[in-house]
Amino acid sequence: MGTDYVHGYTPAETRRLTDQAQTLADLLHAGTNYPAGSRVLEAGCGVGAQTVQLVTRSPGIDLVSVDISEESLAQAKARVSAVAPHARVDWRLADLHELTGEFDHVFLCFVLEHLAEPHAALIRLGRLLKPGGTITVIEGDHESAFFHPRSTAAQAVIDCLVDLQAEAGGDSLIGRRIQPLLKDAGYDDVRAWPCTVYADETLPHLVDGFTRKTFIAMVESVRDRAIAAGMRTPAEWAQGIHDLSKAAESGGTFHYTFFKSVGRKC
Repeated sequence: MGTDYVHGYTPAETRRLTDQAQTLADLLHAGTNYPAGSRVLEAGCGVGAQTVQLVTRSPGIDLVSVDISEESLAQAKARVSAVAPHARVDWRLADLHELTGEFDHVFLCFVLEHLAEPHAALIRLGRLLKPGGTITVIEGDHESAFFHPRSTAAQAVIDCLVDLQAEAGGDSLIGRRIQPLLKDAGYDDVRAWPCTVYADETLPHLVDGFTRKTFIAMVESVRDRAIAAGMRTPAEWAQGIHDLSKAAESGGTFHYTFFKSVGRKC
């Protein structure tokens, strides 16, 4: 069900995921709390950046965190152990279609965008949910990014990320369609809403944590692939990143929208 992870498994990507989770914790996890004793599946835990939020915001849950990367799982275990040593987490190295068990709730954050068949994955996860159980999905949409000062060079490097992820079988624009995806996969009472990030110099924690360390770092992660594919020359890429970085300087602004959706199994 997976695709090539377009951002790569690097220390820089681990830092980016950590910065993103910490900066956006309240925005993305608001309202997501599970009762103690609930059996919760985190499908695609990565390096554990979101896992920390789950176990600290819902203490006492029985969490099963799954990923296809052994290295990422090792980092996730260490991260959670350092922050919440008493959290009950069952770590599993597996693909989503291999999962078994029965769960009260399922949580996915930034996972569907990397799957070649997100609809099939959602159907499969629904089979693991108990009747009345919920699924929570959070995804971004790279075309929701707009910024000041405007720049065609900056937009071009963002488009490289979008195109490369599509070529790898994923969809970095999936946020806009998670509500119909969940509905079409058979979930009931599906609700979705935007979670918007806006950053300017009056919000320095978002400028640094999101504009610089999350979004621009994400775009920079595909530099070598974009140049190797002939999408940009090294000079064009440098100009695009230079222009995009102006959004994180005095007088610059940056906007991005995530989408969060919750559905229920009847």
